[in-house]
Amino acid sequence: MTRAKNGVDKNLQNVVDELERPNITAHTNMQLQQDQDDRRHRDKLSVGSQRHEAEQYHESEK
Repeated sequence: MTRAKNGVDKNLQNVVDELERPNITAHTNMQLQQDQDDRRHRDKLSVGSQRHEAEQYHESEK
């Protein structure tokens, strides 16, 4: 969200900001969203594997 300037309607400011963005096709938008989802998934797997390694190390100390 953008912060509206003094004396300017915030809703209109948001519309102007949206109109200033370049148009992209639906296909490009889906690709960008998939890239973002893939990164989140990889990060989640990475954190999960680190947690799993720590649990294995902790169990081996017993």
